[in-house]
Amino acid sequence: MSAGVETGRITTDIPARMDRLPWARFHWLIVIGLGTVWILDGLEVTIVGSMSEALKPAGTGLGMSNFDIGLAGAVYVAGACTGALFFGQLTDRFGRKKLFILTLLIYTAATVLTAFSMNPTWYFVCRFLTGAGIGGEYAAINSAIDELIPARYRGRVDVAINGSFWVGAAGGALLTIPLLDPTVLDPKIGWRLAFGLGAVLALAVLLVRRHVPESPRWLFIHGREEEGERIVQDIEKRVHEDSGRELPSVSETITIRQRKSIGIGLIARTVFTMYPKRTVLCFSLFVGQAFLYNAFFFTYGDTLTTFLDVKQTGWYIAAFAVSNFAGALLLGHFFDSVGRVKMIAGTYILSGVLLGITGFFLGSVTAVSLTLIGAIIFFFASAGASAAYLTASEVFPMETRALCIAFFYAIGTAAGGIAGPLLFGKLIEDASGSGDISKIAIGYFIGSALMIVGGVVEIILGVKAEGQSLESIATPLTAEDDAEPAGGREWEAVPS
Repeated sequence: MSAGVETGRITTDIPARMDRLPWARFHWLIVIGLGTVWILDGLEVTIVGSMSEALKPAGTGLGMSNFDIGLAGAVYVAGACTGALFFGQLTDRFGRKKLFILTLLIYTAATVLTAFSMNPTWYFVCRFLTGAGIGGEYAAINSAIDELIPARYRGRVDVAINGSFWVGAAGGALLTIPLLDPTVLDPKIGWRLAFGLGAVLALAVLLVRRHVPESPRWLFIHGREEEGERIVQDIEKRVHEDSGRELPSVSETITIRQRKSIGIGLIARTVFTMYPKRTVLCFSLFVGQAFLYNAFFFTYGDTLTTFLDVKQTGWYIAAFAVSNFAGALLLGHFFDSVGRVKMIAGTYILSGVLLGITGFFLGSVTAVSLTLIGAIIFFFASAGASAAYLTASEVFPMETRALCIAFFYAIGTAAGGIAGPLLFGKLIEDASGSGDISKIAIGYFIGSALMIVGGVVEIILGVKAEGQSLESIATPLTAEDDAEPAGGREWEAVPS
């Protein structure tokens, strides 16, 4: 191993001890402290999307044009992609806890500053920084959750947490109804207060997050095994006291060559040469779900107002968001019991087929029927999309985990947040002249095809990771060759 300087070798049973823990209050602390970032993201995206008109008047808003509104969205996406890649590297290098505290602080500060925007330039800068904080959160949080949650619960927890984006989306949609109503609040402060509420929630999350420990898995690889051992002993004590159950002993160990850091060159080589099939898999899943959501949800509000004469979209968006979260919550446990490959492939293909069928009948929908159809499609799609993040976070070696999550998140966000809006926005603009909603069906067909392709790729290249330790799914780069678990390299007998 040429990257970094070897600082020692240890044989540890920490992964096996973490995976054999029963569910306890400690794990709820992890879910609440780390998982709520998706609620913040959903709140942020929905509120901003709903307040576009409030930002346009020069007297009460910022005097922004339609182009400025679109540019602000692109700037936020660029910030998210940049933050994911930049902070993803730092998360693998400096630890999960430092980065999930830092990125939340950046998000909070940027959101507060957005509320005090004086002109479009200030607003753009704050949107970029807010996006950078959220993008960095995704990398730090997903890696920490997967390393702290026992293997048999990892699938359902990850899917439900990623699906909690829609709790924030529903809340944001409902909040915008009074906040942007001039009879309830002065238009000068309504949109500013909306940003302030996001910052208040972030501060509450920060208070809980301070008590979440560093990942013991990260610690023992980076030469801090004594600290990792103390954390695991403390977790075991808390779980024993909470559950009242004796914890079984473990015999599985892994031998690690410790290093302070892992070179970026080795990390990149790992993704593209050691695990090329998994790279193709993650790329297919992320791009598919990104375009699916742009084909429907991110044109949904415009579709309701432009073609279906809806004046207040908040109630419709809230109903749609509730269905998304329900799907992730209710279907999540099947990703552990039925299995990753069957559930991911099934949810991708089913939602893709349903969206394609909807495209053929788009000319005859009403606001209510379109919302109902969307709720059914995305009940399944949200669980599949959440599982894309789960896949990226568990099928690559631990030393690369955060950066791999960041890399595929950036690809999906760029495809969905830049190419998607440009394409689907153009379709709506062209169709609005004639008022023919069926002209945007091509967007539905593209999203449908990409989801079906993602599902097929999952069938061919998917990894049966349910119930397995992270170290057996992808062997750490620093593991001793003779201690390597079966199935740890893609060219070996990887479960598929």
